[in-house]
Amino acid sequence: MKATARFSEDAIVRLRAEIKDAGGNEVMALGFLDDKGLVARITVSARGNEDTVLALLSDGGDAIPDVFIHNHPSGYLSPSENDIAIAGRAAEGGVGAFIVDNEVEQVYVIAEPIKRRSVKKLDPDRITGALEAGGAIARRLPAWEPRQSQLDMMHLVIRAFNDDAIAAAEAGTGVGKSFAYLLPAIHYAIENEERIVISTATITLQQQLFDKDIPLVAGALGSALSKKVKAVLMKGRGNYLCRRRLEDALREPSLDEGENAELYRIVSWAETSKSGSRSDLAFVPLEAVWSRICSEADMCMGMRCPERERCFVLALRKEAADARILVVNHHLLFADLAARQEGAGYDNTVVLPPYTRVVIDEAHTIEGAATSFFSKEFSRLGIYRQLGRLYRRRRAARGGLLIRLASLVRMEDKLDEGVAAIDKIRETADDLDSAAQELCGGDGVFRLVPARNEIAGMLFPLFIALRKKITALGEIIRDMLENVSPDDEDNPTVWEIKTIHRRLETIGGVCSSFIEYKERPTEVMWLERHGGGKTQGGEPWVVFTVTPVDVAPGLKESLFAPNKTVICCSATLTVADSFNYWSLRCGLNLIRERDVLTGRFPSPFPYASSVLLAVPADAPLPEEGNYQSFVDKAVTKLAAAAGGSALILFTSYQSLRSAYSIAAPELQEQGIRCLKQGDDDRSRLLSDFLNDESSVLFATDSFWEGVDAPGNTLRLVILCRLPFRAPNDPVFEARREALEKQGRSSFMELSLPESVMKFKQGFGRLMRRSSDHGVVVVLDGRILRKRYGEFFLKSLPETRTCFGELSDILRKAEEFLDR
Repeated sequence: MKATARFSEDAIVRLRAEIKDAGGNEVMALGFLDDKGLVARITVSARGNEDTVLALLSDGGDAIPDVFIHNHPSGYLSPSENDIAIAGRAAEGGVGAFIVDNEVEQVYVIAEPIKRRSVKKLDPDRITGALEAGGAIARRLPAWEPRQSQLDMMHLVIRAFNDDAIAAAEAGTGVGKSFAYLLPAIHYAIENEERIVISTATITLQQQLFDKDIPLVAGALGSALSKKVKAVLMKGRGNYLCRRRLEDALREPSLDEGENAELYRIVSWAETSKSGSRSDLAFVPLEAVWSRICSEADMCMGMRCPERERCFVLALRKEAADARILVVNHHLLFADLAARQEGAGYDNTVVLPPYTRVVIDEAHTIEGAATSFFSKEFSRLGIYRQLGRLYRRRRAARGGLLIRLASLVRMEDKLDEGVAAIDKIRETADDLDSAAQELCGGDGVFRLVPARNEIAGMLFPLFIALRKKITALGEIIRDMLENVSPDDEDNPTVWEIKTIHRRLETIGGVCSSFIEYKERPTEVMWLERHGGGKTQGGEPWVVFTVTPVDVAPGLKESLFAPNKTVICCSATLTVADSFNYWSLRCGLNLIRERDVLTGRFPSPFPYASSVLLAVPADAPLPEEGNYQSFVDKAVTKLAAAAGGSALILFTSYQSLRSAYSIAAPELQEQGIRCLKQGDDDRSRLLSDFLNDESSVLFATDSFWEGVDAPGNTLRLVILCRLPFRAPNDPVFEARREALEKQGRSSFMELSLPESVMKFKQGFGRLMRRSSDHGVVVVLDGRILRKRYGEFFLKSLPETRTCFGELSDILRKAEEFLDR
């Protein structure tokens, strides 16, 4: 075939020159097609000799070629077996393979490249018009006012779709970032028949997008779209009921009558539920009940399941298969990305149907979400849960999968061995937990490092013993499973026991990681004490966790590199007007040879007239002895001056408890209700706060973000201390050390920027609507007396300020709130 049928003239000239420069030897080149299907751009990945060349199918960049090309200096273009094997592997990814002669006059096509579909570019003027005065969206919302920052962000998002680019957008509160990405995403999905995944960090935002924003946008666009847009909300499997496991639970009721009563309520609900989602239940099920009957990936029998025709998860996947917009959470997205990177590929349904374009909202959380997802952990309670499914007893009653398996294979004699092995695992897990609690001490955490090896030495024999006893139970289970007849291989009992066996082996693997921690420098092995509080109850327990030190390379390879468009947005992505910190932590800085677009879009809210930022000039430094007493006094007086309506944010429970003990009696005498984190679960605390305009909420870490309290509910935010991460945080400590080993400043590159990002989130709790007004007070003297304080102040929008003594701030705050 003539080369001109497959190459542009420029590409022929370029390839001919490359072959000549290589002395007429073999050259491996990567070709990129134009809109006509011709190879229009060439890059060389390898040069060889007269007979061979390395089959380097990448030039080290992020762009994926359309075709691999190499020359045969002999002029004989028939492919060798090696050529065909390489072409076969390439074809699995839709990449073609060509052989040419040295003059690039003839071409032999081993495998056809998949031609790019004609892409319909988005028209910026047409799409942004929907949000301008008189536009489709504006007509649906009577009080709508065009926001220039929203239109500017939409232009950035449109560029990212049109140019197959990555975009990072910091959109201040009130910009309306959801509409800024939804309009382009819906248009692109419909016009190009592509699936777009929108991922959020919180269920609240997921529901808002699916229930409110997407229907509003789709309805407003109406005839402007060539087709109706189908959107599907997807949660993790554990949120859905498994009918097969429900039937299994009914066949062997719990030994607890309360759990059984709840189980029958779920049975009644399941008969009419369309989704099987736990959130649709009229009550919150007990964890002990739901964990027995929810859908779990490793418990799923797939096409062998007797309930597959009525499966809630399968029905959801069918819905998702022809949806153009998928709304998911970060954990579900990472589960899908990890499976694809590990070999599941990018063209098939894995956890999600295939996609190449992603929008990540609340993108400031993706490092934390990825860290959580890629960590491995176990605890005494987790071991109890798995063992309890194998065998449990209460008084004379007993039950469990092991009893059923022994009956199925007629090996009742093995049951006693299995029960004895289970008891030994329980005993060892108890011993390990007790030793770990002692190590956690007053801080509640402990990290394994060589300097503490002697202190931690008591754990290693227990890890070895636990692993050994798990292996012993595994051998008993394997002996029993080997006697399962072919007719019973699909028996649910067999399936679930195999899964529990694998889970216990995974726990044994985590034990191995702890034992071998010195040989695993890219991971952190750490312990943390949980429970024992009012909301958790019971005895405390320790969680043993293995966490990757750096998730940036993994995010680059799984998220940014394989997808054509990735749009990341949040109200907090920059520090001192720079995206550098966030880019470093999430791997975006590792992207080469691809467009990365960034934009900062300021809030349209009138901060300059509606917010007073105050810092007491007489506030002590946190390390000074009178700091906590100053905080206790200031919190009490400020909340009283505001008449409640206050969110008081701390960085430690100890400081919270101290301030609460001083402030609560005095405030409650004035009729101001005081709520304290730890006295109830987060959702109920927040609900109580929102429903009582004069209340004061004392809270820590999780309340620095995700609190939306507009109007008079919240008029005062007190940030008691700059939110630097605690120095004993094991993962943070390991990440600091990793930077310092590279000769970099862990304070300037990690501690400070992370604290600034969280500080911005805390500040952002106050102003949620353009009509809101109030006061933010920072009680940490470092913000005025340390040079790095300016990083915090410069990261905030322009406001009114008061940097006088506490007495002046009390007076000015009261005057400001009474306007």
